[in-house]
Amino acid sequence: MSTKNEQLFAQARKHIPGGVNSPVRAFAGVGGTPIFMHRANGSKIYDTEDNAYIDYVGSWGPMILGHAHPKVIDAVKKAADDGLSFGTPTPFETTVADKICELVPSVEMIRMTSSGTEATMSAIRLARGFTGRDKIVKFEGCYHGHSDSLLVKAGSGMLDIGEPTSKGVPADFAKHTITLPYNNPQAIIDCFAKWGAEIACVIVEPIAGNMNMIIPEQAFHDTLRAQCTEHGAVLVFDEVMTGFRVGLGGAQAHFGIEPDLTCFGKIIGAGLPVGAFGGKEEIMSCIAPLGGVYQAGTLSGNPLAMRAGIAMFEDLIVDGFYDELSAKVDYFIDGIQAAADKHGIHLRSNKLGGMFGMFFVKDSDTATPHDFDEVTHCDIEAFNTFFHGMLNRGIYLAPSAYEAGFMSSKHSQEDLDMSIQAADDVFAEMANA
Repeated sequence: MSTKNEQLFAQARKHIPGGVNSPVRAFAGVGGTPIFMHRANGSKIYDTEDNAYIDYVGSWGPMILGHAHPKVIDAVKKAADDGLSFGTPTPFETTVADKICELVPSVEMIRMTSSGTEATMSAIRLARGFTGRDKIVKFEGCYHGHSDSLLVKAGSGMLDIGEPTSKGVPADFAKHTITLPYNNPQAIIDCFAKWGAEIACVIVEPIAGNMNMIIPEQAFHDTLRAQCTEHGAVLVFDEVMTGFRVGLGGAQAHFGIEPDLTCFGKIIGAGLPVGAFGGKEEIMSCIAPLGGVYQAGTLSGNPLAMRAGIAMFEDLIVDGFYDELSAKVDYFIDGIQAAADKHGIHLRSNKLGGMFGMFFVKDSDTATPHDFDEVTHCDIEAFNTFFHGMLNRGIYLAPSAYEAGFMSSKHSQEDLDMSIQAADDVFAEMANA
C-alpha cells in the first residue's frame, strides 16, 4: 500500500468517523487500508496515484454502463448548465416515472426520493398507513438502509419480537419488526399464522445482495405472495440492488411475482443520488398530497439525476443489452470457478444478469449457501486472502465477504481474461500456502 494512501486515510480519520462516509469502505472486514480513488472511466477506477483497477463494484451496482459513460456525462453537463435544483416539478421526473412504470408492470405510480434508504423507509410508512397496522416483517441478511425499523434482528426464537442491532434505535421501534430466516417458506407460513392480522408489510430483497448473493427458491416468493394476499399485508420488493440490474424487469420479472410496492436505488439516476418507491395506484394514492401518509424531499427527482437516468435508459432498453451483460458474467464467474476447482479451492458462486456472488466454503461437501446462517459459516479468511491477492493484481472487488459483485457493459474480453488469470494466480498461491 502506498504511503500516500496511508496519509490520505490518516487525514480522513481526523474529521470523518473512521475516515469513511459509509462503513464498508473502511476495509474493516478485509483488513488493510482503503484505497482512495479520484477518477473512473469505463470498466476501471483509478487511485490517487493513477493506478488502474478493473472494477467489479460499480459504485455498488448502478454503473451498469460503466463509469463516466459519455452519453450520461453529457446529459449531466447539460442539466447542470440549466441549474442544479429547482424545488419545483420538472418534466424530467415525469419521463423517468413513465419509463419505470412501462418497464415494471407492477408499478402503476411512483414517487422519487434521494436514496434507497429513503425509499424503503417511505414504503414501510406507506404500507402502515395503507393497512392501519404496525408490524413489519424482514429477513436475516437483507439490508434495506439504515432507518430505525430496519436495523433489527430476530429475538431469541425464530418467531420472536425483534431487538435493535444498532445503538440509537429505541426498543419500542424494534418491537414492531419481525425478522425471519431468508429463503424459508415455512417460516413465512408460521409467522402469518401467529401475527397475520397485525402485519402491515413484508419487505425483502428478492435476490439477496447484502449477504453476498443468494437467489432464493421459487417457493419462497410464491409463499410470500400468497401469504401477503391472504392476510392483507403489503409485499414490498426492495430492488435497490436488483432493479434494472438482473434484468430489465428486475428480480420480480425473473420470479414472475407481482409485489405491491417496489423500491429502486441510484441506478435509475445512472449513479447519482436518487431512489424511488412505487406500486399499486390504490396504495400510492395514500401518499401526500393525495392521502394522509406524509413524505417529502427538496431534492427528490432532482434534474441532474433524472436527466442522467433518461440517458441511461436509452441504452438499457436496446435489444440484447442484458443478454450481452449476462454472457460477460457467465464467462467471468465460470472462469473463476474453473480456476478454483483446478487448485482445490472450495468456491461456490451465484449469478444472474449483471450480478454475481462468490462464497468460499470450508470443505468440498458444502453446498452454495442459501441463507444468512450458512453465509456466516463461510471461510472469511480465505475470502480476505483472495480479495487482497486480486487487489494487488489490479482487480477491485467488494471489500467484504458479504457483498455481491457487479458487471458493466464496458468490461472487455481483455478485462475478463485478466481477472480470471489473476484469480488463477491467487488460487495457486492459496493452494500452496
